[in-house]
Amino acid sequence: MEFKDFKELATYAKEENCSDIHITVGTNIAVRRYGELKILEPAPSAEISRNMIFSILNQEQVEKVTGGSDLDVGVMLWDGTRIRANVYHQRNNLACSIRILNQSIPTFEELLLPPVCKDLAEQPRGLVLVTGPTGSGKSTTLASMVDYINRTTSRHVLTIEDPIEYVYPHDKAMIHQREVGKDVTSFATALRSALREDPDIILVGEMRDYETISAAITAAETGHLVLSTLHTTSAAQTVERIIDATPLEGQDQIRTQFSNVIKGVITQTLVPTADADGRVVATEIMLGTPAIGNLIRDKKTIQIPSSIQAGRQAGMHLLNDDLVSLVARGRITKENAMWVSNDPAALDKMC
Repeated sequence: MEFKDFKELATYAKEENCSDIHITVGTNIAVRRYGELKILEPAPSAEISRNMIFSILNQEQVEKVTGGSDLDVGVMLWDGTRIRANVYHQRNNLACSIRILNQSIPTFEELLLPPVCKDLAEQPRGLVLVTGPTGSGKSTTLASMVDYINRTTSRHVLTIEDPIEYVYPHDKAMIHQREVGKDVTSFATALRSALREDPDIILVGEMRDYETISAAITAAETGHLVLSTLHTTSAAQTVERIIDATPLEGQDQIRTQFSNVIKGVITQTLVPTADADGRVVATEIMLGTPAIGNLIRDKKTIQIPSSIQAGRQAGMHLLNDDLVSLVARGRITKENAMWVSNDPAALDKMC
């Protein structure tokens, strides 16, 4: 399958429902479809590959890349599709990983997310985290929450992203989107400025370091609803990651602060469907109940899974609970459920 330019390649990828494209100068193009990587034959010439990468960059970005820098960019294509791209160097050649974003923002119902996600988007203040491995749909879930807020409430939403992924038109809400590296120097700087910009809701693309985590928790403490993401695979691991990112002398304080502001953690992963013609989301939900808050403060995060199971009535559930339900309904196979589970042995017994 030969492509003479990026437009042809992107059109093919979208028609095949691919989520990612990988272009490497000097070798084959690869695409990711429903989580599976597929190598495309034959390999394009080095010149075609390089031109494909350069076609999504402006002149300033081309100069940065040819000067040796790596680059994160968000780009709107000719047909309104947005992509997120990372351009980097390997074996003295250019490579580019591209994530294709949905042209329209899906609703909670379309994503098959649990109803409690809507409740979390309606919180007046506090911290809501969407977590999961790379490629698990975190950005889409966050976008769905912001879109729901935009359609239903008159609030000021400020997003801080690197790069900007989904673009929101003004509806009932007013939305300002700031891109790290273009509109502001860092997440933490943007968060400190945000407190003077009268937001009701602040979306932080990713809590990458202690400075950003601390600023996000402070924003939640001062009466804002803060939405963000982390690369963790369970609610308990999310709590530990927040604490571990904090210098030793500040960990007791951050435990108390975090336990007071956390409203919910949505942990998710995408699992191939049983018919291998798509993927379905499996979630773990932890809510910031008094019981969960006490466990966080008392350094008993190991007991969080038990507390989640005890809180099913409130809308909480473990990842294994959701996986078992999806297997029982024939949506996914037991083998794929075991592959993504945090506790395959327990899942095997449950199945």
